[in-house]
Amino acid sequence: MTRYLVVPGRGVPFPDHWSRTWVRDHPEYQWAPEPPGPPYVAAERVAALHAAISADREPAILVAHSAGCLTVAIWASQHVGPVRAALLVTPPYLDPDWTPDPHEAVDVFIGHVPREPLPFRSILVASHNDPFATFEQFEAYARDWGSELFDAGTVGHLDSKTGFGAWPDGQRLVQSLTQPAQP
Repeated sequence: MTRYLVVPGRGVPFPDHWSRTWVRDHPEYQWAPEPPGPPYVAAERVAALHAAISADREPAILVAHSAGCLTVAIWASQHVGPVRAALLVTPPYLDPDWTPDPHEAVDVFIGHVPREPLPFRSILVASHNDPFATFEQFEAYARDWGSELFDAGTVGHLDSKTGFGAWPDGQRLVQSLTQPAQP
């Protein structure tokens, strides 16, 4: 049986968010970790993901949204484990040269986002009107991580605020990750 680990973003998803729906409606889906909300502390999120991946020898499919995609990229750059594939949904783009002003209060990831190919198959879901990344920035992440790029259209950040509840297209993408990659 395939297990699915859902890697949350920075915030706490609303009850109707597709990730909450999937975990609630499918026993094979579990949080890695349960969404703690801000602040996003990369080391804590990566440790929680590593614990979830390492808890079972059964290969997992990771399903990450927003900053959860950064968690997956960091985990993959530091660890190995039974991961079969990943769905990376609208990762926020962070300029490698950006640093906050010393007086600026920031609770987002600050540091190096790994830009090496992931050691497993992945699909990156991109939007044309996401407030946290341009389509070209999604393309750059996909190229760097070796991900297939899925153009979801004009879907914002693919969250509850932009009208996404169950998101059946996402479920189809996850199911495609259980099949061998098409040439």
